[in-house]
Amino acid sequence: MAVLRALAEHPDRWRYGYDLCTKLGIQAGSMYPILIRLADRGLLETSWEAERMPGRPARHLYRLTGAGRAYAGSAAAAAPASAPAPAPASRRSRLQGA
Repeated sequence: MAVLRALAEHPDRWRYGYDLCTKLGIQAGSMYPILIRLADRGLLETSWEAERMPGRPARHLYRLTGAGRAYAGSAAAAAPASAPAPAPASRRSRLQGA
């Protein structure tokens, strides 16, 4: 959901996987499989970078499709309110009678 939310912030903007990794703090080994699954499900469109920089390989770009925008919107609306933070360990042990 974090990836969809990040892409939904600017749904028309193409994003690089590396940019999403740094923004969300997700390792590339986790991010790229997520992006591939989202693209396979028709929620993302993909493209190769049009203008290449000398000495750097072309980068893959991602953005939400219409279906991806709709899914991100409905998923965000259906997401439960964030759960309260767990009590500190010392308080938990007192609450549990330890």
